[in-house]
Amino acid sequence: MKPDQVRHYVRRDLLDPHRGERGEFRFTFQDVVLLRTAKSLLDAQVTTRKAYKVLLKLKSELSHAGPLSSVKIFADGSNVVVRDDNRVWDAESGQGHIDFSVQELADNVASLANRNLVIAKEADALDSDEWYNLGLDLEEVDPEKAPDAYRKALELEPRNADAHVNLGRLCQLKGDLKRAKRHYQMALEAVDNHQLAHYNLGTLFDELDEVGQACSYYLKAPDVPDAHYNLSRIYELEGDEVSALRHMREYRQMLDEG
Repeated sequence: MKPDQVRHYVRRDLLDPHRGERGEFRFTFQDVVLLRTAKSLLDAQVTTRKAYKVLLKLKSELSHAGPLSSVKIFADGSNVVVRDDNRVWDAESGQGHIDFSVQELADNVASLANRNLVIAKEADALDSDEWYNLGLDLEEVDPEKAPDAYRKALELEPRNADAHVNLGRLCQLKGDLKRAKRHYQMALEAVDNHQLAHYNLGTLFDELDEVGQACSYYLKAPDVPDAHYNLSRIYELEGDEVSALRHMREYRQMLDEG
């Protein structure tokens, strides 16, 4: 989004950022979710006025019920629809929508993935890549079981870099940064130019506020759009506006091409 669009939402109290030492906006995660949602609605040809009205209403409604990141908001023609785990409704009117197909599909996928896991354990016939692919399926429908599939993939092939990266990411999400770091490093020992491993290490050091280390890994992941976004953010905070703008241009160009 353009800076003037962001400032517009700040002026109209949709966002309430803190100010940094140089007077720059410091957004919360909830603010970023609001901005990303606003952009997706505008990209779907929802009017600026309606997007603002809907997001302000949802921000108020969800302030006590849960974070905005817990729901999915999307355009359905000229309407804006909200979905959470239990229901679907019109964002403006509150009228409920029926969404049988999505729930039925989710249930079928979950059942299939778990059945495949049972069969695989009993038959012990899958190779490392097949266990890795099963882990991907389980992440979508039963994430607690996904690490077991990745561990099995690594048991069969310790140099399965993708399995190391995904298992590391799951460890990182649970706050086990030491184990996550080890898996990312083992991925790089297997494939020294594995860009997702470099990028994930960048996010790990970013999380630890070791921005120098984070930048060094982000720079080794030039094909990952979010690496450029994070570099732009870090350089902007450090006052290097030229580098910040260069990486933001790269980020936007990669999104447009993707």
